[in-house]
Amino acid sequence: MPGRTDTHFHVFGPEARYPYRTELTYAPPAATPAAYMALAERLCIDRAVIVQASVYGSDNSRQLDAMREIAGVETRAVVVVDPDVSDEELDELHHKGARGVRFIATRPGSLPLAQLERIASRIRRWGWHVALMLDGRSIVALEDRLQKLPCPFVIDHLADPDAQKGTEQPAFQALLRLLRSGNCWTKISAPYHMNTAAPAYDELEPLVEALLAEAPDRLLWATDWPHAATHGPTPDATDLLSALYSWCDETVLTKIMVRNPAALYGFG
Repeated sequence: MPGRTDTHFHVFGPEARYPYRTELTYAPPAATPAAYMALAERLCIDRAVIVQASVYGSDNSRQLDAMREIAGVETRAVVVVDPDVSDEELDELHHKGARGVRFIATRPGSLPLAQLERIASRIRRWGWHVALMLDGRSIVALEDRLQKLPCPFVIDHLADPDAQKGTEQPAFQALLRLLRSGNCWTKISAPYHMNTAAPAYDELEPLVEALLAEAPDRLLWATDWPHAATHGPTPDATDLLSALYSWCDETVLTKIMVRNPAALYGFG
């Protein structure tokens, strides 16, 4: 499948060159550009989106440098910016491959959510989107505001629902309503956040079926490598991809893995 796309991964360290914020909610694992290149080769990934991690705040230099260091994979970036970022800085970030601005409701190291509407209005001219890392409580609380955003928005990791609670839980129903709006996208990723067991992640299947019925043209897939906030054994990205293949036919896989990310991130 040419053009297979990973829409969410991070690179970390070395800390001496790329220092972390002083307030950390997790210990970043080693994650070098070379190690990601090896993963991309193993999974036949041609395109990838590097996402700014909370440990770096609004200093995007580690991720932007990694874009140049990763060979053989076409890359885009989702960045974190300061509230007073200038148009000139946004122009420069766009030239370097940025296509979205990230908000993280679940931990420090991001823009405050008070800036959500203002930033969304500003980045619209570049064709960017807002990326949001939310949990169940925050997606319900933000639903009305998200419905009114003037640019596309992406919910990371399905907003981390509890897969054991099924499709009727309020957070997942909020996600489905947002997808119905036509402006929302979401990533089928990080199932290990969702109270579901490797390697098959079977508990997630009913949720994926509901997503496929609602908005197959706005679903994305990601490794979430190097699985920074995982508790327990490190997941195998091959299992994550195999699970997706078990849930989708070839037509839907091509949408999720190739066409959808090409449309959102501007891959050629």
